[in-house]
Amino acid sequence: MTYDLVSIGRVNMDLFSRDIGAEFRDIRSFDAMVGGSPANIAISSARLGLNTALLTAVGEDKVGSFVLGYLEDERVETAHIATKPQKTSLALLGVQPPDRFPLEFYRDDPADIHLTPEEVERFPWKDTKAFQLSGNALSRGVGAEAAVRATELAVEHGLERYIDLDLRPVEWREPRAFGEAVRGVLGHLTVVIGTEEEVWAALSSEPELVMGGEKLAADKHDELLLLATSALERYPQLKAIIVKRGPAGATVVTIGAQFVDVEGFPVEVVNTVGAGDAFAGGLIAGRTWAWDWPKAIRFANACGAIEVTRHGCSAAFPRLGEVEQFISDNGGW
Repeated sequence: MTYDLVSIGRVNMDLFSRDIGAEFRDIRSFDAMVGGSPANIAISSARLGLNTALLTAVGEDKVGSFVLGYLEDERVETAHIATKPQKTSLALLGVQPPDRFPLEFYRDDPADIHLTPEEVERFPWKDTKAFQLSGNALSRGVGAEAAVRATELAVEHGLERYIDLDLRPVEWREPRAFGEAVRGVLGHLTVVIGTEEEVWAALSSEPELVMGGEKLAADKHDELLLLATSALERYPQLKAIIVKRGPAGATVVTIGAQFVDVEGFPVEVVNTVGAGDAFAGGLIAGRTWAWDWPKAIRFANACGAIEVTRHGCSAAFPRLGEVEQFISDNGGW
């Protein structure tokens, strides 16, 4: 099989509150699904028609078994997922629209950070078109070494190489560690995807401004674009930095200080968890189909917009026909 995409990084079982609007203490039931940004991006891309695989690890536990079965049902290749003695990661999520989605991780020593460079080397890189790295995969454990090795192998085999910055501050020992780790691999990557806050944390000298969960101040927007431009000049392999701006859409920054804003879609928000992963899946799909940046980002914006109108995370990712219909119903291309 030729893979359109392989993603690397964390995977977990998500327990998603069914009690919309309830305080966390009042939740009485959950829906079970798979989460973790790289796993979600693999699922999102698969639902859009790509052949996808996931490089990660699960535990020898029932949660790991659930994760593997779920991924198989979503047509994500699991043959290259390692099994470890540690427990599979778990996340519990509350849903309090429009802007409160409390999240609790159980990742003290999760199986996925024990993926090894040797296991990564056994993946069929020569039969793969694109690679997606999660920034969080660089945070700790031998899994960080595996993520770097996977990036090197993707370069050696000429894959398109994406990083979704996927910032989880709790996983980093101190604010500057995230940016240091990301900049350590930027020279090997071709596309960066992140929110304004994630791009700021990755590229600026003041990551602490957003590492506590704060929104990036409006007066920092122009500085953010300058940071993106400088990164493109410093790292010749980088083709583009995609800055996600929530309901406002996204901005693509390309070589030569070219900025293109692509508007988002106005929708009623039920749940924002997973919207960025739906966006990344749509973007990667669009680029796999050789679309230009504006078209690929409009498609990605549509994927994210559909996701936020639905309950759940990976279970809510749209399929290709749904996205095409949504775009047609909202002004077309």
